[in-house]
Amino acid sequence: QVQLLESGGGLVQTGGSLRLSCAASGRTFSNFYMGWFRQTPGKEREFVAKIRWNTGTTYYPDSMKGRFTISRDNAKNTVYLQMNSLKPEDTAVYYCNLNSQVTGASYWGQGTQVTVSS
Repeated sequence: QVQLLESGGGLVQTGGSLRLSCAASGRTFSNFYMGWFRQTPGKEREFVAKIRWNTGTTYYPDSMKGRFTISRDNAKNTVYLQMNSLKPEDTAVYYCNLNSQVTGASYWGQGTQVTVSS
């Protein structure tokens, strides 16, 4: 089993920055992605960013490019999401995800709240 522990959410003013962290523990995989999604009440979970663990290749939807940066620390089994120039519409619960390319298994963290005040 895999455990994903997120941290770093909170309240920030418009234009501010936050860095989210997600530490993975438990079972290991040889080929997987880690990423971030976000969700607001009444809406579907939205893809924010992901990184291929063994190559460091990053992926973003066009709407997230420029303000959000995903990175990883292999030694700590941790993925980060640096969020800059935050806007009120970035307010959401942010979820960490690990997706195995070998088994197809997908794991989720418990979520961390990000609130951007106007």
